[in-house]
Amino acid sequence: MTARASGPRSGGRRGARPTAAIAPPRTPEELLSRDLARSGLPGATVLARAGRRLGWATVRDLLFHLPRRYDDLREMRTIGELAWIDDGTPISARVTVADVRVEASFRRRVQRTIAVLEDETGSIEATWFGRRFIERRLHPGQRVIVSGKVKHFGRKRTLDNPDFQPEGRDDELLHVGRIVPIYRLTAGLTANRLRVAIREALDRGGREHPEYLPPELRRQHGLVGIGPALEGAHYPASFEGRDEALRRIAFDELLGLQVGMVGRRRERGRDAAVRIAVDAATDEALRAALAGSLSRKLGHGVSLTPDQDAAIREVRADLNRPTPMLRLLQGDVGSGKTAVAAWALGAAARAGLQGALLAPTDLLARQHHRTLASLLEDENLPVELLTGSLTASTARATLDRLASGMAPIVVGTHALIQERVSFAALGLVVIDEQHRFGVDQRGQLEAKAGGDRTPHVLLMTATPIPRTLGQVLYADLDVSDLRTPPAGRVPIRTGIKRPDELEGTWGRVRQEAAAGHRTFVVVPLIDEAEAGDGGVGGVAGATGFWDASAPAAEAEAVRLRELLAPLRVGLVHGRMKAADRDAEMARFRDGDLDVLVGTTVVEVGVDVPEATMMVIEGADRFGLAQLHQLRGRVGRGTVESFCVLVSDSVDATARARLEAVRMTRDGFELAERDWELRREGDVLGLVQSGLPSLRVASLQREGHRELAVAARAVAEGLLDERGELRPGHAALARELRDGWLRRVAAAEPAGAA
Repeated sequence: MTARASGPRSGGRRGARPTAAIAPPRTPEELLSRDLARSGLPGATVLARAGRRLGWATVRDLLFHLPRRYDDLREMRTIGELAWIDDGTPISARVTVADVRVEASFRRRVQRTIAVLEDETGSIEATWFGRRFIERRLHPGQRVIVSGKVKHFGRKRTLDNPDFQPEGRDDELLHVGRIVPIYRLTAGLTANRLRVAIREALDRGGREHPEYLPPELRRQHGLVGIGPALEGAHYPASFEGRDEALRRIAFDELLGLQVGMVGRRRERGRDAAVRIAVDAATDEALRAALAGSLSRKLGHGVSLTPDQDAAIREVRADLNRPTPMLRLLQGDVGSGKTAVAAWALGAAARAGLQGALLAPTDLLARQHHRTLASLLEDENLPVELLTGSLTASTARATLDRLASGMAPIVVGTHALIQERVSFAALGLVVIDEQHRFGVDQRGQLEAKAGGDRTPHVLLMTATPIPRTLGQVLYADLDVSDLRTPPAGRVPIRTGIKRPDELEGTWGRVRQEAAAGHRTFVVVPLIDEAEAGDGGVGGVAGATGFWDASAPAAEAEAVRLRELLAPLRVGLVHGRMKAADRDAEMARFRDGDLDVLVGTTVVEVGVDVPEATMMVIEGADRFGLAQLHQLRGRVGRGTVESFCVLVSDSVDATARARLEAVRMTRDGFELAERDWELRREGDVLGLVQSGLPSLRVASLQREGHRELAVAARAVAEGLLDERGELRPGHAALARELRDGWLRRVAAAEPAGAA
């Protein structure tokens, strides 16, 4: 019978050879490295198919698919007690099956299985919908443990779709009567099947997972072994044990991240760069050029801020070293980052080298081109532009000047990293909005320096990162902060209004337009069809639920064109072609539009000194840092400017966030406040910061912040001056190369992606 390979049961074709038996693994390590399809685990074929959707390939990957939450089903209730339990409360009970029947449900569309369960205090019906073959697994007279949620229909109580297991030893329970792990699932994979497979994998190899952290390191930081950690993470006997298990796994994630970033920093320190020695005369001349340009723009004498002065001194010291600079310049919108970048580009040009500034959009690149040309005008340093929108002849001329060295400074978009672009002597790379570019893109531009030299790199971001988060994310970077706004900036007046209180706001918009000023109106959605449930594309509000009532850009543009007529109202959003979006924003910049309605695409937009009003509808749907970024789009000139936060939310956290924006103008302080207010799992602008996807570690948990600092210190000690693990850590090296930590260690650092 075992040789039979065809027929309806086997699903094989006529004449097919029998499938070769899979040899059992000889060691736990061999099992962990096995493909799921060849693992011999229960439901291996289903697991392998699900793994392709959930990112599993091996048994080890399966074991590190950790629960997303846990249900505490340990307390046993009697059926008589269920009358006093609220609807939806999960319970567990030891019961006897009195009867099982299958019948058609309402309108006979779906079958349902009904079991009568009883104990000495009474009876209750349990109902399962759909053809789940419950009747084959439950039999009258059988003793089972059942766990589910109670529902009341008048005086009648039921259990809907409860889990159950035959009564036996408590340590054999998987789905009921214990702390039950709840996993992320996918089509075709049930929770029960996954729990059974993970239990089998733990028994056959997971609890003996090879240890890769040295014993003294575990003792020093109070960490359990990795085998017990896996057991405790999936099937904890107590929540205290679960927390200890997850603490170990969180530490490992943070250590893998830190080893990767500290290693990259030290490896970069071995690279050679051209030293750019800036003497006092050159430094003074460049500073004077910047101050002169800013003074002409504002109409009165200004000087660099203390923070700009400090950042320039730090950059100057970096450029004078034989190893390449990798510095992050972070500061609010309008804090003067471009002036610091102009000083660095001018210093490189004066040393006979070339500098390139990479911007994420054509419009932003053109803005930087104009700004840099103005800032360096007194130094007679030409600034070139290279974007995809240039004519072929203009682009060829620019490419020729770059290749010959006649172009000392160039500003461009992704066009700069094309293969046809070459430099005569690239010495400095500046990347604006650094979170919009990946490591590979930055590397392609750096590689254009040629030879065995690495260019100096200055990264810029207008999204300040909380201090604690920065300790983890910026392990491979030096950081300069610009906190002081340039002189002459008029503070932006910020207010909070309900949607039904905007009559005065729209009147103010008309007044500003009459004075030649302009208004941004930002909304959370592109169109009303985008709102829906979490799987379709609605807006996550402060409470975490998806909100179909959030304002939409297209509908709001139509409404405001009628409400504000004859004002000229434009529209921008992320679904528009980049060229069309840039053209609309250029019309707003040039005064052809009075009001620009858009989504957060305006957050990284053009500098419009005439923009004096920012109206943010559905403001509670945005993060604190994002609200501050949006507010920074106005107040760029010397005219009093206004920001109106529109919200009807009554959620306490949402209101606290809006009040924080109203009361605080310091982006760094708001970043810290945002970090404190955000719930676990909410987006904190981490997509912008480049935080890799950590499965367990969360810097919003107080204990994990301490773990992050400890992991940084451990990584510093584990790596030698070349950025490689010191001798004696072969097991950790294998884990970082081949194990579950390889994804964390290879994650892009914040400064690079």
